[in-house]
Amino acid sequence: MSDPDHKILIVDDDEDILTAGKLLLKREFSYVQGCNDPSQIPNLLSANRFDAILLDMNFSPGESSGEQGFVWLQRILELDPDAVVIMITAHGSMDLAIEAMKLGATDFVAKPWQNEKVVATLSAAVKLRASRDEAASLKRRNRALASASGNSEQALMGHSAAIRDVLSLIDRSAPTDANILIMGENGTGKELAARLLHQRSQRADNVFMSVDLGAVSETLFESELFGHRKGAFTGANSDRVGRLEAANGGTLFLDEIGNIPLHLQAKLLTVLEQRQVTPVGSNKAIPIDVRVVSATNVPRDQLADESRFRQDLLFRLNTVELTLPPLRERREDIAEIATHYASLYARKYHKPSLSFSASALEAMQAYEWPGNVRALRHAVERAVILAENGRYEIADLQLADPGATAPEPLAPRQPASDDLNLERMEKRTIEAALKQHRYNISHAAKELGLTRAALYRRMEKHGL
Repeated sequence: MSDPDHKILIVDDDEDILTAGKLLLKREFSYVQGCNDPSQIPNLLSANRFDAILLDMNFSPGESSGEQGFVWLQRILELDPDAVVIMITAHGSMDLAIEAMKLGATDFVAKPWQNEKVVATLSAAVKLRASRDEAASLKRRNRALASASGNSEQALMGHSAAIRDVLSLIDRSAPTDANILIMGENGTGKELAARLLHQRSQRADNVFMSVDLGAVSETLFESELFGHRKGAFTGANSDRVGRLEAANGGTLFLDEIGNIPLHLQAKLLTVLEQRQVTPVGSNKAIPIDVRVVSATNVPRDQLADESRFRQDLLFRLNTVELTLPPLRERREDIAEIATHYASLYARKYHKPSLSFSASALEAMQAYEWPGNVRALRHAVERAVILAENGRYEIADLQLADPGATAPEPLAPRQPASDDLNLERMEKRTIEAALKQHRYNISHAAKELGLTRAALYRRMEKHGL
């Protein structure tokens, strides 16, 4: 039965060959186009998408060198690089057929041909074209995904000397394949810096893969990063590609690298040194080509403690070390960042775009911002929602007392006015944990018995 989706083109100056070919192939393929003049090939290719092309080697009386076939083979591949071309050669012209395949032909059939051989060759050619089309489609989708994964919602903002130094270091290190370690407090924009490094690198067209190691349990660490094979452990119902393999050719961002236990640090070091990964349950190593960008909020002196972090892994990760300054060290950038987010949230919530009052700007610039840019963003979001006087005022920001330096420890206490509302109690508890641990998300999450990801979700829920 013929397949209406498959089209075959036969190019030969011998009308008998064209007639015989069309009669034979129409039994298998519903559309078979014959052409006795190769100069028509460009027009035919522009009007049709052919799954396979049968192309003669010679088109002039007495010609046997095959040069004309070579010329048109190359022309076809210029017009359609994924074209599947099968050469028609004279019996005994094996050398010409081999030369044609070196130039890009897929296969050949010899005159006089055998019908079964021609049908089998064309059927295989059609499948090859389908696989090439699928591969091309996957590449396009991967490029789109890589572009989407590499784009961040905003760049590192500000014009202070501190942020200019950071951007200068990014510009100098991004084009290389050097591993980068980004240091900085929570909320300073470490992932933004990592994405910017990727966007300005030679790998920008490939994927940017982010892994929050603070949210990955020890038991799932190897499966998450290295992948696993079906049946490797209970629940492994199918093969899974690890993040390292999925990021092949691109950039892998390992956030909260300081949270990895020592015994797992050794496994990561081995993978990075050997540049190959072995999925759980497999004995076959898979080569990988990834650039690793890591980030941590752990202070440098703690990373230097061998009982906490392997120094050989640290050396492997920080070919270049990038430290993001806290917001309190670049106060001149606060107004620009706040204005950016005010505009963003005004559009999101369909609110009028307002300006900050002088007192609100002064208060923001005086505030210590223990949560850095993330905390500023949430404060501005609240202001956009609450503002009602034609400007964003101090009260709209709902800042905590800027003079408070030592937060109250968590302790059992009766809620104000015997307020037992669970939502409000949860918010108060999270606020207390964040203040107690000076907005260190990892420590606060541990205190609350949550993962970092779960704590972030609750912070978003309560606007913290």
